Amino acid sequence: MSRWRAALPLILLVLAGIVLFASGSLDQLSPQQLVAHQAELQTQIAAHPWLVRLAYVGLLTLTVATGIPGTVVVILAGGFAFGVVDATLCSSVGLTLGSLILYLASRYAFGPGSRQPPAIVARLHHGFERHPVSYTLFLRFVPVVPFGAVTIALAWLRCPLWLFLGASWLGGTITLIFETSIGAGLGVAMSRSDSFGIALFMHREVLLPLGALALLALLPLLIERLTRKRRQQSDPDR
Repeated sequence: MSRWRAALPLILLVLAGIVLFASGSLDQLSPQQLVAHQAELQTQIAAHPWLVRLAYVGLLTLTVATGIPGTVVVILAGGFAFGVVDATLCSSVGLTLGSLILYLASRYAFGPGSRQPPAIVARLHHGFERHPVSYTLFLRFVPVVPFGAVTIALAWLRCPLWLFLGASWLGGTITLIFETSIGAGLGVAMSRSDSFGIALFMHREVLLPLGALALLALLPLLIERLTRKRRQQSDPDR
């Protein structure tokens, strides 16, 4: 019974995410819907700037805390609605708060960490034990593993709260700069086009941040190749 009680916050977050995703609410944030209601959206932002931004931060906090796959849709919509600078600042707050909620719920559910960890955690455990700070920063900077999965893994690994918050804020913000730039670029591109298609991603405003995000995702391969080469040089008999 105590195990179920400990897992209750995490279960409630998962259920909230399922309800939010199944409700179709995030469909209203698709690029087509945003362009169709762009004038109304900008009117609301101008009339209630702080309220709209707080609502956006709350929505992003909820999507991150529940780990649903619609998080990137919300972030792109933020870039479309507020521009790169405002959207990055607001998204950074929502991303950090949502990650903190999911981290605390996961850590409470996992207890002291004596139970068998999930496969993803077992693979990360060795590197985290040797270099916890650099490893945590690396996981947060590189957008390969889903953000929510990394949060749960770090909770199971008992990552210190100060390190988790710092890495989540810093690494998440770096990625957000590119993602909100893509959203803002899509807004510019769609204002020049009547249809939504692959051609929109060929616009410079979208292509440049998209390429930068792809390069960031390829960073682990480059680091792994460099470290392997260094190990081979230091141990030529291997």
